Amino acid sequence: MNRADRGFSLVEMLLALAVGLLLTLGVSHVAISARASQASQQAAMLLQDDARFVLSKMIQDIRQVGMFGCQSRAFIADAPLAFDRPISWAVTGSSRSLTLVTADVGEGNGLPDWTVLSDCSGHAQAFAGAPPSVAPGQIRFAIRQLTYTFESGQLKVSTPAAPAKTVLVDSVQAFDLSFGVAAQSESQHVLRYEKSPADESLIRSVRIRLTLQDPTGRVKDQTYNVVAALRNRLG
Repeated sequence: MNRADRGFSLVEMLLALAVGLLLTLGVSHVAISARASQASQQAAMLLQDDARFVLSKMIQDIRQVGMFGCQSRAFIADAPLAFDRPISWAVTGSSRSLTLVTADVGEGNGLPDWTVLSDCSGHAQAFAGAPPSVAPGQIRFAIRQLTYTFESGQLKVSTPAAPAKTVLVDSVQAFDLSFGVAAQSESQHVLRYEKSPADESLIRSVRIRLTLQDPTGRVKDQTYNVVAALRNRLG
């Protein structure tokens, strides 16, 4: 047989098959790694979206704590006892809650818990729910009481009018609060952060540490830290 007409030997065929198999495995590994990386990035983005949603809401509510309109609490007639304690917290076993009495800056959020009517010159009055009417020259300020509760791996929110807790985000691994306190009531400067300040009137800011867990396990736990100042206590 002419040497030029010879085919591949068995060794050459096995070698070619082995090289082809290695190339196929390499391409498959790259494709699988790229897909896993994309899935991890997608999971991280979903956790970030959840954290952004709940933290932005809490920051807005914390900033408005104690905002009862253009008159201070001392000049509001018929003010409820809740106005005297606009920020409070509680720890019961593994459950933690933060309660805020805050201005309702949104529209279409349902009936407020209280409404303050004021002429911004010397008279203000609080009403449960919505006021009967608004007289000329008066401004209406809607006030809500919100309680954020961490329990059973979920962060929830409730109000006196809707005590059934609404889930804001699932897969919460940890939810920690600390409070920036001033040295004295006249001071606006935060001296230190405490887990449980003895005097709530000295609170000037709230530090939130939120850890979310990916239920699919595609990405490690993500921790987010924010600080929100109580604007009404900073002048």
